[in-house]
Amino acid sequence: MFYNIALLFGAPLVFSYQERCKTVGNKVKLGFCNLTHVPYLASYTQYADLSYNYIQELNSTSFPLLEEMLVLYLNGQETKKLTIQKNSFRNLPNLFYLDLSYNTMLVLDQDAFAGLTKLTSLLLNHNKLNSSILENDYLKDLFNLDLLQLSFNQITYLKPNPLFYRLHNFKVLSLRNNDISSICEGDLHSFQLKHFNLLDLSYNKLGWQDISTWGKCGNPFRNINLDILAISANALNEQTVKTIGNVINGTKIQQLQLSHHLMGPGFGFQNFKDPDNLTFAGLANSDLLVLNISKGLIFILEPFLFANLSTLLILDLSTNKINRIETNVFQGLNQLVILHLSNNLLGELYNNAFDGLTSVAQIYLNDNHIGPIQQNAFKNLPNLNLVDLSGNAILSVVFSESIKFLFFINLKENKLKKIDSDELKSQILHLSENQLEDLGILHKLLQNTELTAISLNQNRLSVCYPYHTIPLNNSLFHLDLANNMIQLIWGDARCLNVFHNLLVLQNLYLSNNHLQFLPDGIFKGLNSLENLNLSSNFLRILSPGVFPKSLLTLDISKNQLLSPNPEVFFTLTNLTIGFNQFVCDCTLVNFLIWLNQTNTTVEDSPYIFCAYPEPFMYQSLYSLEYEDCDDELLLRHIRFSLFVFTSVAIATFLISVFTYKYFRGLFFGLYKKMVFSMLEEKTQEEKAHKYDAYMCYTQKDFQWVENVFLKNLDSEYCEKNRFNLCFEERNFIPGEDHIVNIRDAIWNSKKTVCIVTKQFLRDGWCVEALNYAQSRYFTDLKDVLIMVVVGSLSDYQLRKYKPIRTYIQRCEYLKWPEDYQDVDWFLSRLSYKMLREEKLDNKEVKVPSVTSTIELQQIVPVS
Repeated sequence: MFYNIALLFGAPLVFSYQERCKTVGNKVKLGFCNLTHVPYLASYTQYADLSYNYIQELNSTSFPLLEEMLVLYLNGQETKKLTIQKNSFRNLPNLFYLDLSYNTMLVLDQDAFAGLTKLTSLLLNHNKLNSSILENDYLKDLFNLDLLQLSFNQITYLKPNPLFYRLHNFKVLSLRNNDISSICEGDLHSFQLKHFNLLDLSYNKLGWQDISTWGKCGNPFRNINLDILAISANALNEQTVKTIGNVINGTKIQQLQLSHHLMGPGFGFQNFKDPDNLTFAGLANSDLLVLNISKGLIFILEPFLFANLSTLLILDLSTNKINRIETNVFQGLNQLVILHLSNNLLGELYNNAFDGLTSVAQIYLNDNHIGPIQQNAFKNLPNLNLVDLSGNAILSVVFSESIKFLFFINLKENKLKKIDSDELKSQILHLSENQLEDLGILHKLLQNTELTAISLNQNRLSVCYPYHTIPLNNSLFHLDLANNMIQLIWGDARCLNVFHNLLVLQNLYLSNNHLQFLPDGIFKGLNSLENLNLSSNFLRILSPGVFPKSLLTLDISKNQLLSPNPEVFFTLTNLTIGFNQFVCDCTLVNFLIWLNQTNTTVEDSPYIFCAYPEPFMYQSLYSLEYEDCDDELLLRHIRFSLFVFTSVAIATFLISVFTYKYFRGLFFGLYKKMVFSMLEEKTQEEKAHKYDAYMCYTQKDFQWVENVFLKNLDSEYCEKNRFNLCFEERNFIPGEDHIVNIRDAIWNSKKTVCIVTKQFLRDGWCVEALNYAQSRYFTDLKDVLIMVVVGSLSDYQLRKYKPIRTYIQRCEYLKWPEDYQDVDWFLSRLSYKMLREEKLDNKEVKVPSVTSTIELQQIVPVS
């Protein structure tokens, strides 16, 4: 059991150990290998890493003769204490790099470095060494020493041994993070006449020394030339800096690092003083080229602050608390090329802010709180070619109108909602992370034909009102429109020609724009396009020919492609297509074949996997087998045919139902016209009766009956109507008995049509007329009565009346249609019944028990 556990957990550790603790050619990599002594090293070894082991001591026998050894790491021994005896490195005559850092207690013999005559770099950081390492002659044999690092030790003073006179190549000394509190004239006597590339005294305690002591000490750097003097993070306030500057007056320093200082009161305090025109006066004769006073508390830049630094080329004032720039601050800086004012508290820029900077080429004002900028703030800067205004609160770019022409304007992360300047005169323009909504500003910006790159990333581009036409001679090379809402623009079919005139564009970024489709011809005119990013959208289909033939690199990852057509990617050399919604069925076969055979470099192969169906989810497309899809492809056409047939059948049925429900009246009217137009001769019916039909109805329904029946059937109302109807208002003889009129109307008419309504049932004359018409049925043995029921009368209500009940038992009555479009059909059916002769056999007639030939008498209408 224990063996199995050891095998399970120990195997990876052994493998890792074997990978790390090995020799590869002339390089020995034995760091973290638990060594307690220096192992045998082959004579051809050039590089040896013995760091972080348990070596406690080195002596003259630790290394065999290794004439080719060049680099040796012995840093970070876990024993915390490393003792180096006399002549420990004598067999490494050509060693030029030695790292002994992070040995918490390093014990050195006076001749520990004997024989290292070609050593150029010695690292002794974090070794708890004291000032004796420089004061004594530990380094006497290091004639070629160039770099010495003594950072993070316990050195309290500097008095280098005279042996440094002989170290002619010594140029870099790092004493960062020690406890040095003072340096006086004569302390660095051994460094005189030397030229240091770097003397780093940062993070010491030089600011702790009393100011008067500095004045008495004299110039510690006399006769020493310094490329870089770093005295940052030494608690130096304005008075101390002024005193040190006066003390080292005349020392040639190209670059002075004074970051992490205590100059300035900061925001809302008055305990420290801002630097003034005398603070740097002592550096006037140092020929200073670079001054770094960043990461402090300066609040106000006083007038003529840098007037004595006429040779300055680079000035770094970043990460202070600067809130106000007084007039004439930069007077005297006629040669300044680069000005850093980033990460301060500036709120506005006035016209005189940069007066005196006639040679400045780059100004960095990023990450302030700048809102308004006066129109001529950058006007008197003829050599300006870069302005960084990112991370501010700028609302207007009118100030750009006074600028002659720039190489780069950075307006990233501001609050711009529009471009209110006629032209932004720059070759590269960064407008990302603003609040711009109108894509039409691209047309406006490109009126500057020298513009080569634009970034509109992460704005709110969702509308497009192009008031300008993009000129054909534009120079746009790079366009970033990522992280916007361009789908809203193209979805409304607006600005579909936005890319048509960008003939030299090579890089186009459209990622994360919620794109659901690519409009036809959207990339028309992009004849030079090589790189296109469409990642993080919602694209499902890519049609062949959608991309220009010049395209080489395409990122279409993180979309919703299901079964992409491989023809789209034939011209590409690089493709990124991972994290799509691939449906792994036989429709994907063509893409799988291309994916496994293409010469196109697929950048994200591990992330090309199935999304559907669930059994294949997250399975790599490279591992899919598709041989079984041949039969599936044969069946696909059959399934498609069945699908088309079924769809057509269902669609035909639905259209028929829809047509019948909503257009049956219209079609019936057309049918009637067609039938009547085809009849060349109308058969003249022999008239045996005076009238075709008697219309029986209650007086209260006359107006409705007239509009619906009489106007559509009676020939005297309209010549097109074919029936001669009889009705009370026109054909009854005035003064004649009403019953006689009814009887004559029934017997003189071929048919009797009773319009039965609720009012009809309450009218006694109407019911009696219906009863009399029904009696004719038994006399003529003809169905001469037609009953039309109008309204919501149920069978139960009708059967309460005996004449109607008798009729319903024998015949079918007509029901007035509820849908208006069925009126024509109903009138046609009624006309047919009025024309039709329906004779009955005697056996079909059942004579009622009560004779129907009752003599009519005067009756009173039912109330």
